[in-house]
Amino acid sequence: MSTAWGTPTGRGVVAAATLGSGLTLLDGTVVNVALRTMGTDLDASLSQLQWITNGYFLSLASLILFGGALGDRLGRRRVFVIGTVWFALASLMCGLAPAAEVLIVARVLQGIGGALLTPGSLAMIQGAFRAEDRSRAIGAWSGLGGIAAALGPLVGGLLIDHASWRWIFLINLPLAVLTVWLAQRWVPETRDPRAHGRFDVAGAALASVALAGTTWALTDAGGPMTWWATALGVVAAVAFVVVERRVPEPMVPLGLFSDRTFSAANAMTLLVYAALGAILFFLVLQLQTVGGYNALEAGLATLPITACMLLLAARGGALAQRIGPRIPMTFGPAVMAVGTFLLLAVGPGVTWWRDVLPGLTVFGLGLALMVAPLTATVLAAAPDEVTGTASGINNAVARAGSLLAVAALPMAVGLGGDDYRDPARFDTAYGTAMVACAVLLLVGGLISWVTIPHRLQTTTT
Repeated sequence: MSTAWGTPTGRGVVAAATLGSGLTLLDGTVVNVALRTMGTDLDASLSQLQWITNGYFLSLASLILFGGALGDRLGRRRVFVIGTVWFALASLMCGLAPAAEVLIVARVLQGIGGALLTPGSLAMIQGAFRAEDRSRAIGAWSGLGGIAAALGPLVGGLLIDHASWRWIFLINLPLAVLTVWLAQRWVPETRDPRAHGRFDVAGAALASVALAGTTWALTDAGGPMTWWATALGVVAAVAFVVVERRVPEPMVPLGLFSDRTFSAANAMTLLVYAALGAILFFLVLQLQTVGGYNALEAGLATLPITACMLLLAARGGALAQRIGPRIPMTFGPAVMAVGTFLLLAVGPGVTWWRDVLPGLTVFGLGLALMVAPLTATVLAAAPDEVTGTASGINNAVARAGSLLAVAALPMAVGLGGDDYRDPARFDTAYGTAMVACAVLLLVGGLISWVTIPHRLQTTTT
């Protein structure tokens, strides 16, 4: 029986889904703020800091589609609850990690939990609510999730400065207990009756190995294992394509990429989210290493992006409905590039309102202009029966973009070892990294101008 908006069950479903997705959003926004403190406490190298970030994105990006498929077959609530418990146990391991190597492994495990619970949070709402109430429920889930992302830097900064960085992970435990209780108490179990057949385990495994090999090669560029990691990544990627072409129900239906708009939108996603991930990684370290900010100040400094998204993303979607997606998807990344160039002002003696606020506000305006049209374009380019898969692919591509950029860019701009603790070296590398990110954004905008249509036409076959 479908759930109605405003009922106790409806409120319980939204609360459980929001808390679950909020765990991953909160974790995603606080770890960058904590990197420098964790590095000092654990005596970690820059490459280890990269893996603390990338270990999570690696398992999340490569398994999020598999997690959605598991939920459709085994039950969305069941997989959501398993993912939440897994995420909590991995968070406990993160919080107790005695060394950087242990923290990296725990972050990989945390990403697996995130891959199980993230797709389930929205799928539970889709499966539980009546069709006429889904939009309101999804809107509430999205808005409350945005608040969780906004609170991340504040909560994380307070915990890091006044308690310990370990509490940014340990705080997940009571939240996870509440999430599981709400899900078991209020969320009805739903499945996709059309989901059948075997799981694409081989596809999921090969995707993970391909991303891991590539990330390892980029992070260790020039090291003794670089060529072995490169070969592993390439072989796994080729094998992934072969497997996805042959299995009856592939994790990634490659036929979707025969649509020019779908392929172009995902290429643009890869570039734009690569820039976004790298900018946040470098900016927070720049503010602490060069600017002398503490963790709370560095976290709060990035709030203009979140504020722009909360206040203006829906308006960006409405604008795209009137004028089509090409202009917002072209000028959004271009505006983000302008904001990135403005962030070159961040350096020694940085003043937030003068050097940080203008750049991040302009960047956030461009992001808000682009996000909703991008999602709408991806969904419109896919047949109706696979829109969930299409959305999942785009989500995975976005996370993979951030993963690869954080892996590659520090080495590309000359950083390594303990350079993140050296203000002079890091300041020089930061400027080069910001220019590189601006170029990625401009190329993404150019791809949209050349390939994205003026008007969307939903694919129905």
